[in-house]
Amino acid sequence: MTRITDTLTGARHDLRPLAPDGVVRLYVCGVTPYSESHVGHALHAIVFDVLRRYLEWRGFKVRHVQNFTDIDDKLIDRANRLGVPMEELAQENIEAYLRQLKAMNVMPATVYPRVTEMVPQIIAFISGLIEKGFAYPSGGDVYFRVRKKADYGKLSHRNIDDLRSGARVDPTELKDDPLDFALWKGAKPGEPAWESPWGPGRPGWHIECSVMARETLGDQIDIHGGGADLIFPHHENEIAQTEAFTGRPPFAATWMHNALLQLGTEKMSKSLGNLVTIDEALARYGSDALRLFVLGSHYRSPSTYSDEALEAAKTGAERLREAAFANCPVPPGTPPDSTESSAPHPAGPRQLLDWARFDLAMDDDLNTPRALAVLFDHARTINRLKDSVDIRPAQEEFRRRCEVLGLTLESAPTGAQEAAPFIDLLVAVRGELRAAKQWALSDRIRDGLAGLGVELKDGPEGTTWSA
Repeated sequence: MTRITDTLTGARHDLRPLAPDGVVRLYVCGVTPYSESHVGHALHAIVFDVLRRYLEWRGFKVRHVQNFTDIDDKLIDRANRLGVPMEELAQENIEAYLRQLKAMNVMPATVYPRVTEMVPQIIAFISGLIEKGFAYPSGGDVYFRVRKKADYGKLSHRNIDDLRSGARVDPTELKDDPLDFALWKGAKPGEPAWESPWGPGRPGWHIECSVMARETLGDQIDIHGGGADLIFPHHENEIAQTEAFTGRPPFAATWMHNALLQLGTEKMSKSLGNLVTIDEALARYGSDALRLFVLGSHYRSPSTYSDEALEAAKTGAERLREAAFANCPVPPGTPPDSTESSAPHPAGPRQLLDWARFDLAMDDDLNTPRALAVLFDHARTINRLKDSVDIRPAQEEFRRRCEVLGLTLESAPTGAQEAAPFIDLLVAVRGELRAAKQWALSDRIRDGLAGLGVELKDGPEGTTWSA
């Protein structure tokens, strides 16, 4: 039985789908597309991709929803600074992220809802909370009454009185209580706005996911996923407003949170500016190395990004690839169990590799470090026996288990991608030349890179390249 640690209870829960149809309903908080996605987003995507892959391997059907928060304070601010429409900036970064997911061999979600597509449903949800007494309009805004929800704080294990003592109130907000949070924000100059019963405005952050989850998965879901930084206040507020609206706890049977990726001593963050983009990591190390780096730590344990760690993961990926496709002395066309041209193994070729430990590890709260240890053990077994036993059936199963972890078993980046640091430098120099209106020189760099098979793409957030 597959077990997952529930953030709310702290216990490991057996996965038993809530709905009679047996479908696992999985909602994962997605990105806010205000700038290029970084390796921290890759970690998040890979963890939940492996969860889905393993559940489907175990025979579950999974309906996977991942949202895009395509209206947000940061998105509005960045679009205004760049002088581009917010929807144009969001669309460009969404397209880039979906391309990156594909490059990382992340399975597409069943559906990718966007906030701007669900504003009418959000308004209806807020109206329902007002009717039930859980929310109130104030000065064009609408706020959720936190103290009306007696169990508020249960996910983050915080006491509501302790929260109140540290609360701060923005003087522009008109709350009944400092802890109350915004469901609807009245329109401000330079911001997109929609008409509502409370005047023009836009949705608050937390209400978005409650509505998108309910509209795509129903009142109750099996697993709600996200980064540990979302536990409070985002997911805490999601629980409060959803259960207040539906009256059907639990909103999610299991809350699953991945630890954050660090660069040095701080978490990797767009706002902090200490990040490595997904494209940079893929160009240098490849998809499998990035996956091995992520899966080499348990999803609830923080990881620290370093070039040394990624180089080691790249070497490990090559070892797995070699084992998966190691040459076998048995001639092509020989039946897999035939041993005419090689000495038989006492256990028979199909019993060379014992996968029970792999399954136990994955069933035990998605323990990918232990599962990877099994893969590397079996890679050594394959390499040891490849010259004396028909290992093709064992290799076939080995490749299947690699696929469960999303490994492509493709060769690491070569050619222009190995020169990524130098290409980045040329792109930066070209940017400075363009800023100085040295068009001829900047075009020479672009054309020279094109001659080497490197394509540059200029956008509102800068220049990206692909080989």
